[in-house]
Amino acid sequence: MAESAHITRLLKRWSSGETEAREALLPLVYQRLRRLAENQLHGERPGHTLQPTALVNEAFMRLDQGNIDWDGRRHFYALAARTMRRVLVDHARGRQRVRRGGDFIRVTLSAAERAQTSEAFGVLDLDKALGELERNHQRVGEAIELTYFGGLEAREVAAHLGVSSRTVERDLRFGRAWLKDKLVVP
Repeated sequence: MAESAHITRLLKRWSSGETEAREALLPLVYQRLRRLAENQLHGERPGHTLQPTALVNEAFMRLDQGNIDWDGRRHFYALAARTMRRVLVDHARGRQRVRRGGDFIRVTLSAAERAQTSEAFGVLDLDKALGELERNHQRVGEAIELTYFGGLEAREVAAHLGVSSRTVERDLRFGRAWLKDKLVVP
């Protein structure tokens, strides 16, 4: 609990422009960010050019460029996960442009232990489906993103969204089914 409060204080100081706070924060959050990156890269094709360290560094650089008023460590990890997803999507789009439609990066919805399907799909397909889910069912989309990309537990997602853990569990079941339906290859 003390480390969590310390991280939150550093985030607030970083928000106010203290670069020393950013430098002190990185070692405290790096291992968790690396696990988030590994989770997001888990289903990627072998030999992917982005490695977890590069994904963490790129995401952290993007977060550093924004003027973000951090609401605590949950907010930080959720936004870091979303930023990592954006880095992967940008990377896939660049690769698709280069190859003019060839070789999509392949990912699964979640880590292997959470996978509900063996289907593989491109990161651009997943991003498009998640965007549609968030437009149609905002809370469900946020729950999916915070759980699978942010690495948060259901109780943490519930606290972040201001709902019960049971509601989050229902949202996750619905979201997985919705995405599975949207991402099934015809």
